[in-house]
Amino acid sequence: MTHFITSLLPTFQHLGIFGYWLVLLISLAESLAFVGSVVPGATLVVLAGFLSSQGYLDLGDLIWFAAIGAILGDGLSYWFGTKGMRFFREENRWLKRAHLEKGEQFFKKHGSKSVFLGRFIGPLRPIVPFIAGLSKMNKWQFLLWNVASAFIWATAHLLLGYFFGGALNVVEAWSTRAGIFIIAVIITVILVRIIVKYSHSFFAFLRSILVSVKNAVVANPDVQKFVRKHPSFFDFLKRRLDRNKFSGLPLTLLFIALVYILSAFIGTIQDVITAEPLVAADIRVANLLYVFRDAELIRVFLWVTLFAKWEMIVSFAVIASILLWIWKKRIYLLPFWVTISGSYLFYTLSKIIIHRPRPDIAYYVENGFSFPSGHATMAVAFYGFLTYILFRQHKHWKTKANVLFASLVIILGVGLSRLYLGVHYLSDVWGGYLLGALWLIIGISIAEWLKRHKPEETVTVSRNVKIASVILPLASLIFYVGFALNYNPPLNTQKENPSVIVASDIQNVFQEGKLPKNTETLIGDNQEPISLVFVVKDDQELISNMQNAGWALAGQPDVTSLFQLAKTALLNQNYPTAPMTPSFWNAKVHDFGFEKPTDAQSVRERHHARFWKTNIQTLDGQHVYVGTVSLDTGIKWLITHKIAPDIDSERELLFSNLEKVSLVGSSQKIQSVAPVLGQNFTGDQFFTDGKLYIIFLK
Repeated sequence: MTHFITSLLPTFQHLGIFGYWLVLLISLAESLAFVGSVVPGATLVVLAGFLSSQGYLDLGDLIWFAAIGAILGDGLSYWFGTKGMRFFREENRWLKRAHLEKGEQFFKKHGSKSVFLGRFIGPLRPIVPFIAGLSKMNKWQFLLWNVASAFIWATAHLLLGYFFGGALNVVEAWSTRAGIFIIAVIITVILVRIIVKYSHSFFAFLRSILVSVKNAVVANPDVQKFVRKHPSFFDFLKRRLDRNKFSGLPLTLLFIALVYILSAFIGTIQDVITAEPLVAADIRVANLLYVFRDAELIRVFLWVTLFAKWEMIVSFAVIASILLWIWKKRIYLLPFWVTISGSYLFYTLSKIIIHRPRPDIAYYVENGFSFPSGHATMAVAFYGFLTYILFRQHKHWKTKANVLFASLVIILGVGLSRLYLGVHYLSDVWGGYLLGALWLIIGISIAEWLKRHKPEETVTVSRNVKIASVILPLASLIFYVGFALNYNPPLNTQKENPSVIVASDIQNVFQEGKLPKNTETLIGDNQEPISLVFVVKDDQELISNMQNAGWALAGQPDVTSLFQLAKTALLNQNYPTAPMTPSFWNAKVHDFGFEKPTDAQSVRERHHARFWKTNIQTLDGQHVYVGTVSLDTGIKWLITHKIAPDIDSERELLFSNLEKVSLVGSSQKIQSVAPVLGQNFTGDQFFTDGKLYIIFLK
């Protein structure tokens, strides 16, 4: 697949402006009523993002064209819907006027959410705008959410293709598994809709349309002939799709979701063990988050991560079990504890089997191995099952939406906390989510089976039950706060100390391949080659020399500095110590960033130099630093800078700045790599003769 796509790239070089119009038409067709169901528009838009990363199309222009196409497609679908009302009459068997009125009532209450969310769910994308028009949704309200969702949808899909465009092998390996997981989530959502009494006004209306389509298919003579020819198969299919029996449609959907998630989890294990790009990306993401580590945010994420610590899960589970008992919802107790226990057992066994060490940059010491994340596993299993129970018990969509949102915030927050605190890699958290989802489906299956065979007990809501229902959650909250206030895990004081290499000739270090010669993307692909090697006493001498040459030390990225950067960029002002976009070399984020203003005196335009401290030392104990330089010519995507392609001129500028103030003790210029015409991770083109300076600073 990778070779096939790569072989097509030269063809797209000749599209020119027609490539943008093609993306517009694809986005339009993707959103067009019923047509979008058979057009793989989202996939093609992602491919367009990839082409942009290869320099064939401009990403900013693509976002506009894709968004406009999506807006027009939804608008046409809405218009078609307004013309479809004449098919609804009270004398019709299925398309009754009463159903249409219920649909109108639904869109008055939930139309905005439906239009916005429908954009991101493939099967619903071309249908929701049609139904919105059919249901007489306010056109200005529809237009607002149509435009908002279109730009977010276009940006997300194009950036997905853009940022992972240089990693087709990784995308190819992960796209199937990620797609499988997404399908499993969609199947789970469909199952919840079946087992929960959910918004009958809307679904009765939608069901009438689907049943009409079904009846038309069943009445087709060719279809009837085929059914008569294969009675056993269709009898089996009928039993599997029977919604009135747990062994029918509910079990079928649960089984499919279970198999999909299990295969995704196994695939993740294989990648962790064998896939070098995945492991490389894990390390770089960990190093990147380490750069943004802040004392205040550490305290916040320590509180967040406690939501899935075993002490909290056990205490919360006991409280939840007591509440289920006194509310006579005891049918959930067995599957609830099966979900929690199974998740705990399997993530423990997985850690022992995979045997993956924790990241070296962990903020505090965590016992046990890294893959999968136990916190992520328990977050999905525990909070997911509580969400399922509350979905089952509440009838109002607003309540369900709030419960689901709160649950997702906790689950995603726990995963992010594990990454930010550095105690897990990204694939650890992903694997934990999959394993938790696996046991969540098993638990839901058991609960649904029990409910089919044993009806729930009725409960008399006494005063004592109400009091207990307030006191017990309050007690769990007090326990959580008290635990968090006194939670002081042992800090990780073991810093990574790579073995020192003593070199008598720095030039040989590069020529013998002891150090990487290029900076890297997040997944390890080469970017700009190293253009400067400094030999200097220590960090302070490096900083002092650069400052004496007119280069200021860039500030650390934190909330305050990033806000200041945004403010000065907006006002086109200077910010001499602005934080810099992280860059990778040897899987590490740069250790030092230096910058020098241009004549424009604006944070939008400045000279940049990034340096990494290596483990190479000279015979007299001096340290070796490697670096790159570039000229920022403007703000890009509001989050990073666009660089000028001639990076050699910046190399010469820095060298001349050092010479001007007599800081160069000795130097030599060598050919490090062959001349390069390439691009960095944001798609900016660069060219270089491949030479580098080895400079001994005074």
